[in-house]
Amino acid sequence: MPEPFDRPAVVEAAEAWVRQGTWVDSPNGAIWCARFAGDRDAGNPPLLVLHGFPTCAYDWRAVLPALRAERDVVVLDVHGFGLSDKPDHRYSIRGYADDVEAVIAAFGLTEVDLITHDMGDTVGGELLARMLEGALYLTVRRRVVTNGSIYIDMAQLTLGQQVLLGLPDEANEVVATDGGTAYRAGVVGTFAPDTAIDDATDLDLDVATHLAVRAGGLAMLPRTIRYVEDRRAEEARFTGAIESHPSPVGVVWGGLDPVAVHAMAERFVAARPATPLTTLEGVGHYPMIEAPERFATAVLDLLDQLDSPHPGDLA
Repeated sequence: MPEPFDRPAVVEAAEAWVRQGTWVDSPNGAIWCARFAGDRDAGNPPLLVLHGFPTCAYDWRAVLPALRAERDVVVLDVHGFGLSDKPDHRYSIRGYADDVEAVIAAFGLTEVDLITHDMGDTVGGELLARMLEGALYLTVRRRVVTNGSIYIDMAQLTLGQQVLLGLPDEANEVVATDGGTAYRAGVVGTFAPDTAIDDATDLDLDVATHLAVRAGGLAMLPRTIRYVEDRRAEEARFTGAIESHPSPVGVVWGGLDPVAVHAMAERFVAARPATPLTTLEGVGHYPMIEAPERFATAVLDLLDQLDSPHPGDLA
């Protein structure tokens, strides 16, 4: 792995992150997850946080201190990403949801608040669909949906995503030849044009790239991106559950997202009237990285605003 993704500061930060979690078994291999303890006297259920493509739970590092102030926060890397196993097989939204279920069982979660981003929105949709079917016994008290292409016909896929989707559905070492430089540039390319990247964010991006490169992860990108095909095939199931699940829901959206355009958030609000929407002006696809303080404040404000459902509605 070439510089700068294996320089000492990056490796040290990555190893510190690893030590905060553990691995649990899922049908897809070992899944890295962590439960960050917060103030349990505040009466909030744990906050279950789902990451997107092509990154991992490290996306949330900068907002964790704020999110865990009044609750535990549970994060995980679904298989194929970050610190979890990266098998060479067909990846799917349902498989990612199986990983989340394994973590839910390992931590003994029975009630959560749910926050999802990007691909995680759709993984969350599959979990919600299972709850509606009675196949998953978990109470979601409140949830927040953030920048993700829940209406795939509106998505403005990047050139890199289009190239990956056009590659054979198998591990492709050609994708990994630059050691992560193109990967990092692709993530930054979804930021708002005027996003300022300070030293801390610059380091975080290098750590995230280091984790993506780990265990041949870049070569697996033509496989892990198949979630887009799943979205196209089963949007009615995934997005239908996001729209219809009775748990109170709010939306936080980067207003300048070039991929999951803001019109998606507006369409969701139209489909579920009275849903509160917070638009982060001047922010792109990764609000938790681009504007962590504003993003955390928006999420926590929405969770506080959302009314609790009637007991028993969501079991």
